[in-house]
Amino acid sequence: MGAQRFIKRMAFLAMFAAILFTFWVADSFCSDYQQVAGLIDLRTNFSDGAYDLESLVQLAKTKGFGVLVVNDHDRLAMEYGLFPLRNVLRKRVELNSINKGGAENYLNGIKEVGEKYPGMIILPGSETAPFYYWTGSYFKKNLTARNYERRILTIGLERPEDYRDLPIIHNGFSTRFTADFLPIIFIFLVPLIFGVFFLRRKGIYRVSGITIGVLSILFIIKTDPFRSSPFDQYHGDQGIAPYQLLIDYVNSKGGMTFWNYPETRSGKRRMGPISFDTQPYPNVLVESKGYTGFAALYGDTITVTEPGNIWDRVLLAYCKGKRDRPVWGISTADFHREGEAGEKLGNFPTVFLVHRRTKKEILEALKNGKMYACRGSYPQIAKLDEFSVCSSKGEIKGISGDEAVLKGNPRLKISLSAAEPTKNRVTVRLIRSGEVIGRFEGDLPLEINFEDEFHKQGEKVYYRMDVHGYGTLVSNPIFVICK
Repeated sequence: MGAQRFIKRMAFLAMFAAILFTFWVADSFCSDYQQVAGLIDLRTNFSDGAYDLESLVQLAKTKGFGVLVVNDHDRLAMEYGLFPLRNVLRKRVELNSINKGGAENYLNGIKEVGEKYPGMIILPGSETAPFYYWTGSYFKKNLTARNYERRILTIGLERPEDYRDLPIIHNGFSTRFTADFLPIIFIFLVPLIFGVFFLRRKGIYRVSGITIGVLSILFIIKTDPFRSSPFDQYHGDQGIAPYQLLIDYVNSKGGMTFWNYPETRSGKRRMGPISFDTQPYPNVLVESKGYTGFAALYGDTITVTEPGNIWDRVLLAYCKGKRDRPVWGISTADFHREGEAGEKLGNFPTVFLVHRRTKKEILEALKNGKMYACRGSYPQIAKLDEFSVCSSKGEIKGISGDEAVLKGNPRLKISLSAAEPTKNRVTVRLIRSGEVIGRFEGDLPLEINFEDEFHKQGEKVYYRMDVHGYGTLVSNPIFVICK
């Protein structure tokens, strides 16, 4: 009886926390926006997650989340072949993924669960590994797959063919890049024609014709003209090109791309006869163009969001007209199972700022930087009640993702609270164009008003802020031009 009472009490407390969390994130950010807490980078058993989608939705719902972005692996495969016929004499290992199980089944499953739980917004997406390359030798026992953990999240691809045609290695039959290999194919077609001609002869000519013909066909197969990517895993590091190809493709389909865990420390390990080696890759944020954003918070140490570091370099390039669009920060969960690596669902929320709680508005918020990223121990997570820039008259002119034109000094307002009472003091940093211009400490709830008197008229700048001490919170920038 005592155990039953304990279980009932714990269930009641969990339900109470979920209700509290739901009301916490639903409060008004300012008069025109409401907050909706979501989770990005979730796996289901369609790839390597532990739960089916409905179970995942139920778990998220009990914790008060209103948005789930499902990022199952789009293709989880590796191949190694023996020289010189690598695409003939090869071994392939493939695990469950969207394209192995069928993209139609994946999208239909998301649609069915979404209809069953109309209060939950479920966005389809994938985690993709566009490229890797081999070094070493299987026979020398030092075969290593490099950069296999360089991952990109796609969000918002709605059609099965969008996943089937992703330009990533091992993604199946495609004619998109066949024309690039026609000169090589022609080289082997010439001896093939001679081989067919010799087949009409007898004796040594027929034997030679068969040999030439078989070798020509094998080398045409080795060329792999119907591959899903123009790159392969045997020609070394190809720089940013394979990833930029993926980003451009997703953009052309109306989707979004986010670099995932760019400072991963877990990319080096051994698995059976091969090793994996992926070094941290924060420089891709500078090297690549056109992507939507990146994981600003996840289960690792992060430095790219530090003032003056890589994120600020990218944002400054946008302000100076050297980039076409800003880059936004999100929180990614890499969630496979409750309790895995000591983490639980809800530790890495991204909170969206929307006028109405709809799928369309959540997608627009992702595209336009209307969100902030959190990391904590659910439900002990800081909440950003307001981060806005005002005119000299006190009128709100912009929040995260906006570009505001002001007369006079920018006045910034930051309001913070907590889902649960806490004794933790927090440190808030206000950052202008990569430089910390204000540092504040206090208990939650906390309100900060700051007037920036040192801006330059006519220059586009941006303001962002972060919070440490009660978990971590990272805002997206507000861009400002003062006249």
